[in-house]
Amino acid sequence: MEELLGRAWWMLALRGAAGILFGLVALFWPGLTLLLLVAMFAVYALIGGVGAVSGAIRHRAIRSDWWIPLLLGLCSIAAGLIAVAAPGVTALVLIAVMGGNAIVTGVLDLIAGVRLKRRGRNEWLLFFIGILSVLFGAFVLLAPGAGAIALVWMISTYAMVTGVMLLVLGLGARNWRPALRDGQNVPLHS
Repeated sequence: MEELLGRAWWMLALRGAAGILFGLVALFWPGLTLLLLVAMFAVYALIGGVGAVSGAIRHRAIRSDWWIPLLLGLCSIAAGLIAVAAPGVTALVLIAVMGGNAIVTGVLDLIAGVRLKRRGRNEWLLFFIGILSVLFGAFVLLAPGAGAIALVWMISTYAMVTGVMLLVLGLGARNWRPALRDGQNVPLHS
């Protein structure tokens, strides 16, 4: 998992940047209509999903657990496509899609964190992101009657916090990939 994330660090950084952008736009534009919120969520989910799928497929030969980011990406793409296919969905259905997506991606981030823990890397970020995602998803599903503005603020905060953490994790993972010098594996940093 370490080498896969080291080679596909950009996948984490892209997910993080998309989350930050989505969160900032939602936060600074609180008068969003439900349709625009659906479109923003769809773009966020599709960008993150395509990045994860692309990274997993490109680096599937590195390790046997490449399926974790692939599954994560497919879940995000599915959530984005549902939002695109049915833009007039009710607020409760949108909340259920977002909550379900957050729970599934959170569980998959926790699995990836467990696999990274064996390497002694910054797995705590994936654990924190995974726990935050599961808690966010559960809260959204348990309290669907929250007001539209409160929902926008909650979603934007969640997207920005997890986005920052994923961006930090992705940028840090750049140094996890071993470089080949003189036929030997050596770290990128001294």
